[in-house]
Order: sequence, then C-alpha cells, then structure tokens
Amino acid sequence: MVNALVVRETHLPQSPNGRAAQYVRMSTDYQRYSIQNQAAVIAAYAHAHGLSIVKTYADHGESGLKIKNRPGLAKLIDDVSSGRTGFDHILVYDISRWGRFQDVDEAAHYEFICKQAGIKVSYCAEQFDNDGSMLSNIVKNLKRVMAAEYSRELSQKVHAGSCRFARMGFNLGGQTMFGLQRVLVDERLQQKKVLLRGDRKYLMTDHVRLKPGDVSDRATIAWVFRRFVQLRSETAIARELNARAVPAANGRVWNRGMVGRILRNENYLGNIVYNRRSRKLGGISVYNPPEEWVRGEAALEPTVERDLFQRVQKIIAERRVDLSEEEMLLRLRQTLKKKGSLSPSIINSTVGLPCCKTYMDHFGTLRRAYELVGFTPSRRCDYLDVRRTWSDRLLKLSSRVSEQLKTRAAMSVRFGEVKGHVYTAPEHHLVVGPKCHLVFRIAFWTGASRRACSPFWTVSCRHLPEGWIIAIRLGEHNTSILDYVVLPIVANASLTIRFQEQGRLDHGVLYFKTEAGLARAVARLVTRRDHTGRSRPQAQSRARKRSRTCGPGAGLRHR
Repeated sequence: MVNALVVRETHLPQSPNGRAAQYVRMSTDYQRYSIQNQAAVIAAYAHAHGLSIVKTYADHGESGLKIKNRPGLAKLIDDVSSGRTGFDHILVYDISRWGRFQDVDEAAHYEFICKQAGIKVSYCAEQFDNDGSMLSNIVKNLKRVMAAEYSRELSQKVHAGSCRFARMGFNLGGQTMFGLQRVLVDERLQQKKVLLRGDRKYLMTDHVRLKPGDVSDRATIAWVFRRFVQLRSETAIARELNARAVPAANGRVWNRGMVGRILRNENYLGNIVYNRRSRKLGGISVYNPPEEWVRGEAALEPTVERDLFQRVQKIIAERRVDLSEEEMLLRLRQTLKKKGSLSPSIINSTVGLPCCKTYMDHFGTLRRAYELVGFTPSRRCDYLDVRRTWSDRLLKLSSRVSEQLKTRAAMSVRFGEVKGHVYTAPEHHLVVGPKCHLVFRIAFWTGASRRACSPFWTVSCRHLPEGWIIAIRLGEHNTSILDYVVLPIVANASLTIRFQEQGRLDHGVLYFKTEAGLARAVARLVTRRDHTGRSRPQAQSRARKRSRTCGPGAGLRHR
C-alpha cells in the first residue's frame, strides 16, 4: 500500500475484472485527504474487486471548485473523450475528490462523459456502489450537494476570520506598497523577522503586520502628498520622481498609476483596509462598496498627517464629476461646434470633457458617439465593421487549415500570439512545427483612385513574424468572399500589403477558389519548408526583391 501510486507498466498484474485508472486530488482541507491516503484506499478497493491500476491522474494542491485549474482531471476527461484510454474503470476516493462543483450538474456531466465512453466511475470510500440504481443516484446527488455546500460554508467561515484579523490590524496579503515592510510576529505580537518579497508565514500562530520602511522612503511619501496638494497631477509627480532618480518599488519607473495608488492608500494613515475587492468560490473579482470595507484602525505608525491625507482625498473626490450620458453628448456637441472636428486627442485635451475611454465605455465605440452628435470623421472606418462581420469565417478557416496540417502533414500545430499587434487574436495565428508562422487576415477591397486605376486589396502586416499570411479576399465593397490568398511575409514590412490583379503571380500572391484547395496548398507549402529547412519559399524571396523596385501600379506593394 505504501507504493500504491506507483504504476509499473511492465509488471501489471493479471486482473480478471479489468484495468482501471485512478484519479486523486488534494486541496488544503485535511490530512486525511492526502494523495497517499487516497491511493491506499483506492488500491485496496482495486484489489478487492479484481482491478489492476494502470494509470494515475493527479491534481496536487488544487481546489475542486472548477476544472480549469485541474490539469489532472482535464487530461482524464480529454483522454476519455478522444478514446485514448487503456482502462474501463476510473477509481476515485469519494464524491468530494471528484469535485466540489457549485453546480452539481457539472460533476454529473463529467461522469456522464466517462459513462458514454463505456468507462465506469467508482467512488471507493463511499458506502454505495455507483451502479446506476435509484438509491445510488439519490445518495450520489445528495453527496454532491453536500460537497458544494461544504465549500460555501468554508468560504463564509474563512471570510469571517479574515475580517476579524483585519480589524486586529494584521495584513492579509496583497501587494506591499512603496515605503512599507511586512513584519512577521508571533502570538505575543513580538517581531520575529522582516519578510522579503516572496516570503510567507508557515505557522498558524504567526501573523503579518505592516510597518513603515526606512527614513528616505518615508520622506518620499510625505513629499508626494505635499506635492500633490500643489500640483494636483499624478503625472507631474511621477515625472519629477523619475528626474530625481528616486527608485520605485521593484526597480520600476514611476508612472501616474503608482502615484495614484500611494495617494489613496490608507496604510500611510496608519489603517489596514480589507475587503475592497472580493472573489468568492472561484467567481469573478468584484469591487465592494465602501460600507463593506473592513478597517483596522491604528494598525501601524502613520507616515503622513491626517489633515494632509484628508486634503488629498478631498482634491481627488472633487475633480471627479459624474455626468449623465445626455450631458456627455451635450459637452461633446459643444466641443464639436467650437473645434470644428473631433478626435481622440481633442477629446482628451478638452477641459470638462470625459476622456475617450469613458465615451467608449458608455457608447461602445467613439464612432457611435460621433454619430449621436452628428459628426462624420474624414477617415472611413468601415473596415472595423467588416472585420467583425468576417471574424467567425476567419476562425473557421484557421481551424480547417490547422486540421489539414495535423492530418495531411502530420505536423505539430499550436495557436500563438503576435506580440505588438492589437488586432491579432491567438486563434488567428498558427505556429507550425518549431517556428513556422501562419497568420490569418482579411484582404479588404478598395476601389480605384487617382494613384491606382484599378481596385486593389490591403492586408495588415504590422509586427508579423517571418512566414505566410493566409487571407480571405473580399469582393466589391467587402460584402462577399471573392477567393483566398497566400502572401509571403516580407521582412521589415511596416504597415500594410497592397496588391492588384495584374502581376499577382509574379510577386508571390497565390490564389485559391475554395477553402479545401487553400488548406491542401498550405500543407504542401509548410511541408516543403520543413523538408528543405529554408526560412521562406522562393516566391517570398522574389517578392521581396521586386517590392523594392516596383511602382504604385505593381501587383504587390509594401508600405
């Protein structure tokens, strides 16, 4: 039983009743739920029922509330769903080890996936046999409800205890602000040591308190408060701190946000504030109203005077004005009448006008706010609507190419991320093999102009790695799909690629009428690159040479 977790594939016992996998999980509940204890009970159950344990799935120190942070259970469900199993039983210690899901249907769903694949889930420490009978189903669902309720009750108890410790003046975690130190104290509140970054307490009788840092840091904090009363600008204070080479926390450069957090933090007044934000039972993080905050008064020596701190809070509160959406549009309309135009820079620099982000939060986009005040920008932004319209089709294309590469070329494919490009979602960027990049784009139609006597198409290529662009080429006015194209990514291309119908083959632009033909061609292209070891196809090198000499009317042009 000591080595119950050890599975030796070459010395598996012959079992008359089948092969089994065991799933074990340990959170921070009790020692009786340790991995070794669970494995011992499971091994005894397997021996009694004539089962041989051939595989182990484990989650160490993971909560049972959600599956997303449990790689062991996620791998188990994935193997079962894909048929990659060599067992017909799954052995679990009890209902709570399978999960304390707040929705009991979620636990039933994962068990149903196993049952659908012909694999039975057995709970070894429970007093019922999971045989699908009415009694076992009733008891099993009752146990699931009890496991979920245990987590809810434990969450409430932990929160109540944390609030009590906060009122006593103990620090309960979070980032340590500039000019403060964490001090470990024992049950008699005697200082034991100063905790450095990454250190934590290990004894339940120990606690953590805050205390002011060295004299220079305290002087810097007092100067920040006094300077804000004079300048009333966090940005100006951050600029002065950087000019004076004052080191910020963790060696970073001062910015507006760091100064603002100092000015609003009651630690410098001597208070501990807890429950500003909470996240219960693995849910989303929410900001709590001030009346729910928990304060520990006079928990540490104050760094600034109370009068100065309150003056700063008054300045911060008075400069914030809550406006209705009607008032926001009225002020925007007055700015348009005065300036004659609107832009993000005009909005952000106009006194009394909310910033661009505020308008976007209230109206969705700046264009919508512009429409409501009767302003039409000179720059057309129809491509934004087109991008949203064809986003799902682009995702389907990337998935089809990915499957083709996995099956036809037998190559590893993973979703990546193009750094520095705000419009590139991870699902629109495939990394094939070690470093072959495929980026999926929309080729937008643009009508003829003075410079271009015939229509042309544009593809965004900012900050793209070396590889290929796979684009959906849209028809006239970007209302339908014309065909599909493959473009080589030219090194150091800065903004966009423009190409026209004439001369397209001479400049490395490949056209395909169907998604299937495109996927097969990309598979051949990537396979050839993988076999030859070249960083780009010949067409790409030829396109780069010609792009240096071609004029405005050429088939492929980078700008």
